[in-house]
Amino acid sequence: MSVKELDRMFKEAFNYIDKGDAIQASEKLYKVAEESVKMLAKLHNLAEYREAEERGRWVTRLLFRAVDRLSEIYGLDFSKAWSSAWTLHVEGFHEGRLPAEVVRSYASVIEDILNILKRETAHSSMFKKYGYYKP
Repeated sequence: MSVKELDRMFKEAFNYIDKGDAIQASEKLYKVAEESVKMLAKLHNLAEYREAEERGRWVTRLLFRAVDRLSEIYGLDFSKAWSSAWTLHVEGFHEGRLPAEVVRSYASVIEDILNILKRETAHSSMFKKYGYYKP
């Protein structure tokens, strides 16, 4: 998945919000955060990324550990933004308990994660070389 695709998915979430479909909006916003974490973990060559590669997939434990490590790099707000993403995943998508306006209120912190990824990948030759960054 590319940064451009994540950006498109982020914008798509607002279309769902405008239609009152909080479940699909929650899913899109969570996916943006999740994929951003994975890409940042790869960029920093975190142990969690390497373990996910060995396993052939990411598991929840690895995602949360990667978020902890990324919070050390980017600050505590990164961890708080991930907590919002997880709330969208569980309460918004799986449980369907969040109304569209609440989902909209979480979008700005998901955008913060996406913006970190955009900033980091814009300067990373590895991401450009392997096609993860498509402005």
